Amino acid sequence: MKRKLPKEFLKLCRSVTSKRPKTVIDHIIEYGFITTEELKEKYGYNHPPRAARDVREQGIPLETYSIIASDGRRIAAYRFGDPSKVLADKLSGRTVISKAFKNELIALYGSKCAIHNDQLDERFLQIDHRVPYLVGGEGQTGARRVADYMLLCSSANRAKSWSCEHCVNGIEIKDAKICSKCYWASPEEYSHVAMQEIRRVDIVWKGDEVIDYDRLKKRTEELQKDVPSYVKEILKERISEE
Repeated sequence: MKRKLPKEFLKLCRSVTSKRPKTVIDHIIEYGFITTEELKEKYGYNHPPRAARDVREQGIPLETYSIIASDGRRIAAYRFGDPSKVLADKLSGRTVISKAFKNELIALYGSKCAIHNDQLDERFLQIDHRVPYLVGGEGQTGARRVADYMLLCSSANRAKSWSCEHCVNGIEIKDAKICSKCYWASPEEYSHVAMQEIRRVDIVWKGDEVIDYDRLKKRTEELQKDVPSYVKEILKERISEE
């Protein structure tokens, strides 16, 4: 159900001009909520949590809850949160990052994904805050530093978004120091993955390497094992031999 919202809150909502968050905000203002189904089918957003995050990054509080769809399925929906919890320091949202800044990142890290360590054409790389914007904003001083950002391919960026959106620190605690020690902020050296005692390696086979993966996959099928477990087994044996 729609609820009456404070005039100042509505004014702030309507000041958002970026297309994706504006679409979500306008729909909620009109109908009271928006579902993941509507985001996909009506507006063509195949990653609804990203659209919701765009709204939150504008400083507008959103609540996620479950709802029963017309076909009986349980799906997620979004509605405005407590208007008093507007994040005033984020009302302007993200500022546009220049091409020159991306070139600085490439000069420092190379034209590769920080998670998959895969060399890519720069047009396939996205600039991402190491510490999520919703937690750290643009930093304590508001100054943009190259060291606070990373380059990610689209698949790594989606994986990071999903993990951060389900992390207790990202949802409740919002401590930038915790984020800075996470795999998603610093895959080179980290102590946890979304506050869980996890270590991970993301490996990509490409080009001439694909044949190696196909051989690995065939071997795991013969042994009735899955690829990740078999790779761990091989690595454990190799390390033990050293």
